[in-house]
Amino acid sequence: MLAFMSPWIIGFSLFFAYPLLATGYFSLTSYDLLSPPDWVGLRNYAYLLFGDPVVRIAAANTLWLVLVLTALRVVFALGVAAVIARLRRGVGLVRTLCYLPALAPPVAATLAFTFLFNPGTGPVNGLLGLLGIDGPLWFNDPAWAKPALTLLTLWGSGELMIIMLAALLDVPQELHEAAALDGAGPIGRFWHVTIPSIAPVLLFGVVNSIIFSLQYFTQAVVAGAVASGQAEVVGSSKVLGFPDNATLTFPAWLYQQGFHYYNMGYAAAMAVVLFAFSLGFTALLIRRMRGGTNAEEVA
Repeated sequence: MLAFMSPWIIGFSLFFAYPLLATGYFSLTSYDLLSPPDWVGLRNYAYLLFGDPVVRIAAANTLWLVLVLTALRVVFALGVAAVIARLRRGVGLVRTLCYLPALAPPVAATLAFTFLFNPGTGPVNGLLGLLGIDGPLWFNDPAWAKPALTLLTLWGSGELMIIMLAALLDVPQELHEAAALDGAGPIGRFWHVTIPSIAPVLLFGVVNSIIFSLQYFTQAVVAGAVASGQAEVVGSSKVLGFPDNATLTFPAWLYQQGFHYYNMGYAAAMAVVLFAFSLGFTALLIRRMRGGTNAEEVA
């Protein structure tokens, strides 16, 4: 038995357990990748919580993405899947068109979006101008940068849409027919039949979106760099978070600390906090949703 499990044990030890333990150790040291680690105890965590003013901005931006992006991503994917599930013709074509954006590389998709939403020459503001609407500055405006990133993410949420579509098509038709005989309308059937039937898939979508939002990095960094007009120095401190740190996420600041400032000990402490927050948030969400499901079954 141990021989059969050995590939998993080796993989788990090398690619999860050891990096996790090493990160925890380095988070208690001052380490710059060049000299031996110097033990500093909880000093990195104290600076993270009370001394670093930029990390608060990055954490606030990431929390905004977790709350807004998670809700919109799940609702958008479910809505598109519900529309596709009701189509009678051209289902394959529409499904393919909705899924294709998910195949676009994140950097290429972000470059395309920054071009489309360019406030001066982009076609989006050009179309809004034809309608008599003054388009915003999008990625160049601190108030609109995160909503623009949200639109980019929704455009590429085809993977979650496909999962939602499979769950919707798996709901037994007999349940809908029984609810219709009881006088339930389309909204009532969707709320009282469809939603409970796909609750595990919705939970997966929420957890997946939370983890995705907590790790949001590439799109924010590339969008800030391109919007600043200095894409050739992506990741530098001059363009990171442009404009006015509106696109600075927690993972981006972690990367900046570790691989630009070589504060690897502090970056490790940030990684530990991010991991603990992700684990705790996900466990709490699963517990609450399971509690609600059990309560409905008892009722």
